[in-house]
Amino acid sequence: MLKLFQYNWQVRDDWFTWCKDVPEEELLKKRVGGVGSILYTLFHIVDVEWAWITLDLRGEQVPKHPTFEEYSSLQKVLNLSRQYRGDVEPYVRSWTSEMESKIFSENNPNGETENFKYGEIMRHVIAHEIHHIGQLSIWSRELGKKPVTANLIRRGLFDN
Repeated sequence: MLKLFQYNWQVRDDWFTWCKDVPEEELLKKRVGGVGSILYTLFHIVDVEWAWITLDLRGEQVPKHPTFEEYSSLQKVLNLSRQYRGDVEPYVRSWTSEMESKIFSENNPNGETENFKYGEIMRHVIAHEIHHIGQLSIWSRELGKKPVTANLIRRGLFDN
């Protein structure tokens, strides 16, 4: 589990670096598919990971959930990513097999209770980011830029 989160964090950081050479208007431009713009997609990835793990699995309360309007610049989203990773990483590192089948319950939009295993949610968070990274890759090609590699190998994750 940890290696896949580390992979996602490396790829995300690579995308932040990639974005530094893209005009802000292109980062904010509404695009076909996905959740909107390149920058909003990165914000969404960061926010979803943090919300599922910090708010839902860890059950922490926050005074106010952040909005994209508060973080609509590359540097602000990058800073939020670093801050939230600091919240999420200790939980990911402390993951044990006993946590896999723990149950998280929430009400769906119809008011019905749904139950999810913690392991299912963790894997959803991993897959969610990978899905959106694919969208960023398509948009990068539309801009005539080479996308960040999605390769898991050659990232040094298994060198130890």
